[in-house]
Amino acid sequence: MSGDLFEDSAAERMRREAPLARRTAPRALDEIVGQDHILGPGKILRRAIEADRITSLILYGPPGSGKTALARIIAMRTKAAFEPLNAVTSGVKELRDLINRAKERRAYEQRRTIVFIDELHRFNRAQQDALLPDVENGNIILIGATTENPYFAVVAPLLSRSQIFELNPLSEEDIVRLLRRALEHADRGLPEYRVEVDEDALRHFARCAEGDARRALNGLEVAMLTTPAEDETIHITVDAAVESIQRKLLHYDGKGDSHYDAASAFIKSMRGTDPDSALYWMALMLEAGDEPRFVARRICIAAAEDVGNADPMALVLATSAWQACEFIGMPEARIILAQAASYVACAPKSNAACEGIARASKYLREQPTVPVPKHLQDGHYAGAEALGRAQGYQYPHDYEEGYVPQDYGVQGQTFYQPVDWGVEKTFKERLERFRGRQQKEQETQ
Repeated sequence: MSGDLFEDSAAERMRREAPLARRTAPRALDEIVGQDHILGPGKILRRAIEADRITSLILYGPPGSGKTALARIIAMRTKAAFEPLNAVTSGVKELRDLINRAKERRAYEQRRTIVFIDELHRFNRAQQDALLPDVENGNIILIGATTENPYFAVVAPLLSRSQIFELNPLSEEDIVRLLRRALEHADRGLPEYRVEVDEDALRHFARCAEGDARRALNGLEVAMLTTPAEDETIHITVDAAVESIQRKLLHYDGKGDSHYDAASAFIKSMRGTDPDSALYWMALMLEAGDEPRFVARRICIAAAEDVGNADPMALVLATSAWQACEFIGMPEARIILAQAASYVACAPKSNAACEGIARASKYLREQPTVPVPKHLQDGHYAGAEALGRAQGYQYPHDYEEGYVPQDYGVQGQTFYQPVDWGVEKTFKERLERFRGRQQKEQETQ
């Protein structure tokens, strides 16, 4: 009996000493905020949980959006056995032991087993493949939680056997609501004190959390534990909040979705002539630790692909910025990159060169290969003249405007189509004039 009392006391102490985010975690579906798109009334996931008809699913979303909380609620509601596993600390042995227990449970108790694997993306391909037969045969129902895009982080056969539900990052209002709920919660851990938090302090916690409820609650807990009480009241001001959660969290994976999404937004902002957005996305990448050369490469690509010959100086500037960053380094390199990015964003745009090479490549793939005409072939070697190489070639610089109509091998095709603005406007006018002369020359022959 005394052993039971000791165990109960230890369990109660562990519960009291758990972080605030754990003590005040949602215990019902209606307590999960910000995910009405998958948990609102009538939504398929909510109906499945309420009916205890869960099938294998993958919960995908940023940290602190409620993936683990949702799994705990499923554990509380289901009649199936619930086996949690963390992919960071578990290996194939733990996985096999768990699956064997699930098989025995199914055979002897006719009871289902839900396996919750947190950080599913940390399992390698072999570990994920080990789940397939038992998911397929119904020995286990898999619930996987991941912060990484499952279409990249999870093997395709496992994806095809699971439903994918994406959780959104929480808004500032959602997090303020959770903080207020935590302050009123019976298990907030300071029953002898009244806790008052100024509105601007709550807003600071929510803003710095960047959609992560756990981080906001941890910041609040630090403030509660470190702010001296006066007349049995702990009063948390914005200054105390700033001390407790000093730097805004950047949810940014340098090799995952956030990295490529930010790079995509950066390029599209330059293409869309929005220097302010371009600088913002560039700042995000650099602040999160992306290499300056990665940013510089994106600027060079945009200078060629999206500005092109509408302003040929864009690529010159972008290339110079890349080279300068290589020997200057951060933090000064961001100034150079900012100059190049803003220039490319503000420059006139033309993808005519990019589209031109795409048309030429398509023509090359679909049509017979054009032989190089004799007069264009290399004549700089002994015996070239005897073979008829380079005979009849007309040197353009010997003619007015450096142009003479002659066959350059590809007749009747227009791959490069300059636009009517920027430097390309001049190119277009010259090409139209020269192409007109070429056409007249052909007509007279």
